[in-house]
Amino acid sequence: MFQAVVLGATGFIGGHIAKAAKKVDWRVSGFRRHPDRKGHLSNGSIHWFEGDLMDPSSLKEAMQGADYVFHAAAYYPQGKEPKSVSEHIQSARKEIGHVLEAAQAANLRRFIYTSSLSTIGTPPPDEERLADERDVYQPGTFPDNAYYEVKINMEKAVLEAARDGLPAVIVNPSAVFGPGDVHLTTGQILVAAAKGKVIVSPPGTINVIDVRDVASSQIAAARNGKVGQRYILGGFNYAIPEALGLIAHTAGKRPPLFTIPPGVIRAGIRIGDTLPFLPDLPDHLRAFSHWQGMNNQKAKEELGLSLRLFEETVRDSLKWYQDHGML
Repeated sequence: MFQAVVLGATGFIGGHIAKAAKKVDWRVSGFRRHPDRKGHLSNGSIHWFEGDLMDPSSLKEAMQGADYVFHAAAYYPQGKEPKSVSEHIQSARKEIGHVLEAAQAANLRRFIYTSSLSTIGTPPPDEERLADERDVYQPGTFPDNAYYEVKINMEKAVLEAARDGLPAVIVNPSAVFGPGDVHLTTGQILVAAAKGKVIVSPPGTINVIDVRDVASSQIAAARNGKVGQRYILGGFNYAIPEALGLIAHTAGKRPPLFTIPPGVIRAGIRIGDTLPFLPDLPDHLRAFSHWQGMNNQKAKEELGLSLRLFEETVRDSLKWYQDHGML
């Protein structure tokens, strides 16, 4: 029986990876900082290791004897203390360095790294196609965007480790929705829609996928993913107003009344930067011009990616929020 370790098993995606690994009869351990947290997993469903990604000894203990390690807890640029982008990058590289060092020592079959849609770049302007794995975000495109700069730096570190012999595979989920979003990562959109609070829509295109399809594809990546490759785990491409309309309809609420023009968003970003007393805008909104549709053909062909309809994802998510007192 194979042994799998999930870094970030208390999280949205990590918890579903643990469930998917259990479903194929692997022994599963989770790695967490706080012993009282289990995310959306049930008590006793997996074995837990307590530790910290900045603590190499705890990482090595958790990975000892593992066949597969799923890293779904990569550094996220936030915290109480303000940091510059360069400081966030430095912290992220240190953290991923500890993880990769422990993984190298563990003699794994595969190391599966959950990266981000932000590291997928835009296709060349002379190529009329959807973005795919050939397209790489260029550092400095959004120099003040800590999220984008951190994520590409960590992905590059994993690719470097793969070239040095670590059997690493990278997966790049798009916008992930589904039941179990305990921290309301993307779920805040669904909850707001169910409460009738989504009255306007940003412009652009988005790719959406069910978290359960992301998790099952991670198991496939462990089994069949090619070392040193990255795979877009993407589902369906929607114009954002269309996606929000579908969510609102499923929730029994009215769709957004209108779409905000791009110029208004750019002006809002400039105003927010000028007036420091306003709350910080999310990094994803700052990079709205980078939102795009994606091509998932590689994951379909090599990992057998299969997809639930987005309507099913929304219905199951709303029911989960209702069952857990979040709606």
